Amino acid sequence: MKKSATIAAVIAALGLAGVAHAGDAEAGKKVFNKCKACHKLEEGKNGVGPSLHGLVGRPVASIDGFKYSDAMKAFAEGGKVWDEAALTQYLADPKGVVPGTKMAFAGLKKPEEIADVIAYIAAN
Repeated sequence: MKKSATIAAVIAALGLAGVAHAGDAEAGKKVFNKCKACHKLEEGKNGVGPSLHGLVGRPVASIDGFKYSDAMKAFAEGGKVWDEAALTQYLADPKGVVPGTKMAFAGLKKPEEIADVIAYIAAN
């Protein structure tokens, strides 16, 4: 299944949108402006938050040398992976999904922005 179809299915299944929105990487570039103060897309370049290079499909809390919160390390237990479903939930409500996370961002409220930024991150 294509990534955009998977994202749309996850959004629809979570009831985050009346009409599922396939992620648009170009639109996601603009949404990523909300992220780039803390995150970089370049491999090995951490900011306040870890590098998002290769994020989709990567195990949670797995960047060597980045100091994750205890809450994020606990969330990672059991081999969780940042797939489209996990990212969709987390980006909508970071502190609700991982209580105690260091991420100060309140989350993205528009399902289409979530799908778009995931598509952008996956493409980069």
